[in-house]
Amino acid sequence: MASERIGVYPGTFDPTTSGHLEVMRRSLRLVDRLVIGCAINIGKGPLFSLEERMEIVGEDIADFPAEDRQRIRVVPFEGLLIHFVREVGASVIIRGLRAVSDFEYEIQMANMNARMEPEIETIFLMASDRHQFIASSLVKDIARLGGDTSQFVSKRVFERLKAKFAKA
Repeated sequence: MASERIGVYPGTFDPTTSGHLEVMRRSLRLVDRLVIGCAINIGKGPLFSLEERMEIVGEDIADFPAEDRQRIRVVPFEGLLIHFVREVGASVIIRGLRAVSDFEYEIQMANMNARMEPEIETIFLMASDRHQFIASSLVKDIARLGGDTSQFVSKRVFERLKAKFAKA
């Protein structure tokens, strides 16, 4: 029997966007189990706390079919991604790409990770044309300035963004 293929989809997910959800769904076609690594990454100054971001991911994947949800774990991590990937027993890192500018950074990271752990592969999934332009940072900027983000995020994230900026 072949061993189970575990993939890690890492990110800050501050917050999840429809692009993130697309990558998660497509990743499930490639791996037996998917670990969504929610980076603690305080350096990025997240809008949502780690607990909120993990809740948001959990709420967003609640809309996935039950058989897909059972194959997903949402896990926080800090430090080197490659250490986390080893820790969860994964053999694949999944990264979403929106544009050429993403590729430049991601290829450097993939090559560094391959040097540190040659047995772990990085797979790049191109965002579909309807999600290529969506970035969490842009979504937060739009919400902060009172714009409508409903076409870029789930209804739950939309409501959370409204509530977060109503307090500001």
